[in-house]
Amino acid sequence: MSRHIPIPGDLQARYSRTAEGRAWLAALPGYLQAGLDRWDLTVDLPNGVEPWNGHGGIVVPVRQGNTRAVLKVAFPHPEALPESQALALWDGHGAVRLLAADQDSCSMLLERLDAARWLQDVPMDRARDAWGSVMRRLSIDAGEGPAWEGFEHAAARAERWSDELPADWEQLGRPFPRWLLEAALEVCQTRGAVGRRTGKDVLVHADLHFMNILPRPDTPDVPDAGSYRAIDPQPVIGEAEFGVAPVLWNRIAELPRSSPELGLLERCNDFSHAAGLDPEAARQWSLTREVENALWSAAKPGHDGDLARSLWVASTLAGRTLDGLPAAHDLPAPGGAALS
Repeated sequence: MSRHIPIPGDLQARYSRTAEGRAWLAALPGYLQAGLDRWDLTVDLPNGVEPWNGHGGIVVPVRQGNTRAVLKVAFPHPEALPESQALALWDGHGAVRLLAADQDSCSMLLERLDAARWLQDVPMDRARDAWGSVMRRLSIDAGEGPAWEGFEHAAARAERWSDELPADWEQLGRPFPRWLLEAALEVCQTRGAVGRRTGKDVLVHADLHFMNILPRPDTPDVPDAGSYRAIDPQPVIGEAEFGVAPVLWNRIAELPRSSPELGLLERCNDFSHAAGLDPEAARQWSLTREVENALWSAAKPGHDGDLARSLWVASTLAGRTLDGLPAAHDLPAPGGAALS
């Protein structure tokens, strides 16, 4: 039976900017109906209520018989394509369980988690323990064969950045001091070819921030650390420390006002230890990932807030917080791109 599913307004606005995005929006109702038909689903959403959505896709609560689930349809960008492969490998251990997938439409049927209780709202000490528990479970040893072929290696990404970051920095008019670029390039060398030889390769969720960690719905009001599961992976192969960065560039406003710089370094140490990781490797990877983010933001009009935040995090991790940036507590959260 056909059911009209409203498309969230912010998703409409985001993907209406390009011809490719508009084509996807036009096809999206058909993808949703095909998923409902393919997996014999009924929409579990009151009429007129918008489904959930993230930056790159729509998530519709559904039922398959008596089983509560969600139907996710993602925009077919490169980060979304290997998502179902990673979820299949994790098989519900640390990540949301994949029930079925259709690669042609970038559609997945997933177990339903409790979207009202994400880790974003949990006090930092409990968030640290839950994040560490999830990271430990996600860090499965890398394997071989077709199931593993769609993932980029973090060391290969570092080697690529060794060429791309200096070129982008020059092309964008040198948007930050050379020493910060050099700090990132030193990490690319250290954790690139050398890291590939000496590091332990695991499957890494590269976007493991607080809003991408939800508890199972059958847990108490205060879930224990083991009740949480990750969603929306951006999977890579490599050192697990590659995945620490998102908890450093989120919730910056909660760093101590007396010394946010020291607080950021302590958070890197605390979250790394909670997951059994090397804090120094985590610091290095996070520094370089934020320099890469800064260059991305510098190339996008209207992203001055994102640029300032990335530069504050990267330079603080490098030990020399840049002058001329807003105070840490004035920096916008990711997605709050403009500075007031």
